Amino acid sequence: MTTEQNVSQEQRANLTRSAAYASISVAVLLVGLKLWATWQSDSAAMLGSLADSSLDLVASLATLFAVWFAAQPADEDHRFGHGKAEALSAMFQVVLIALSAFGIAFSSVRRLIAGDRVAAIEEGVAVSVIAIVATLGLLAWQRYVIARTRSVAIGADHVHYQSDLLLNLVVIVALVLDSVAGISGADPIFGLGIALWLAWGAWRASSDAIDHLMDREWPEEKRMKFVELAAKHRELRNLHDLRTRTSGNLDFVQFHVDMPAGMSVGEAHDIIDRVEEDLYSHFPNMELLIHIDPAGHIDEPDNPMVEEDEFAKLKDSK
Repeated sequence: MTTEQNVSQEQRANLTRSAAYASISVAVLLVGLKLWATWQSDSAAMLGSLADSSLDLVASLATLFAVWFAAQPADEDHRFGHGKAEALSAMFQVVLIALSAFGIAFSSVRRLIAGDRVAAIEEGVAVSVIAIVATLGLLAWQRYVIARTRSVAIGADHVHYQSDLLLNLVVIVALVLDSVAGISGADPIFGLGIALWLAWGAWRASSDAIDHLMDREWPEEKRMKFVELAAKHRELRNLHDLRTRTSGNLDFVQFHVDMPAGMSVGEAHDIIDRVEEDLYSHFPNMELLIHIDPAGHIDEPDNPMVEEDEFAKLKDSK
């Protein structure tokens, strides 16, 4: 099975674009259907679902632009590439989700106070069933793309449509309880529940984007795998000041390593070339910077984080 580790940058760009196009197509379909159903049913829950799908459409358009821009090669003004465009897009989506939650909550409270009832349910239920089927298909494709690309923009879009799946189920229940069972206030109360769920989704979606923008270190498992691969090269000693981060479709890694002080520049260069070739074979979408220190050299004696020997940590963990 293809995994993110062996997906090229071109394949990644194609996958993320396809997910964005699929998202836009589903959003256009759902907005049209829910606009009609809201007009027919006068349901607060359906109105909330319409508002969410409308913002999903805007967010999906932003996602398409973000994944296209993030895939552009590095240039003179952006020498580390454009990967953080995905994180910015994800944060934009978080803002839209939060605004949607606020609008739905406000409308639901107003309808609860006024005692408004649902006018009809057939249209709302039919539209919600269609939306569930379309959303399930989109979510399956997004999961496939995310597993192979780790795109934070597609990941945030995925949160949108996970929420949509629950939203549509809740809308059906709200319509039936309010119109068929005659439970007064069921529709706006469910609308409030939808608003709270969206707010929680916004909080979850923001975490990955913030990690990318703040240059968070790799997950420990991935970081240790990198150290284990580097440790197989016996010429290297005292791997320290290891720094890792991810930006869009690229990983960035840098570290210092000790080598004999008497070794020639040419010999050291050949060794580092072999190390880089091996590490790139396991982490193809990576930019790597290796700094050589003469054995015994201490870069920052008062900074234990910099001087921590990753090879020693690896031995201690086994």
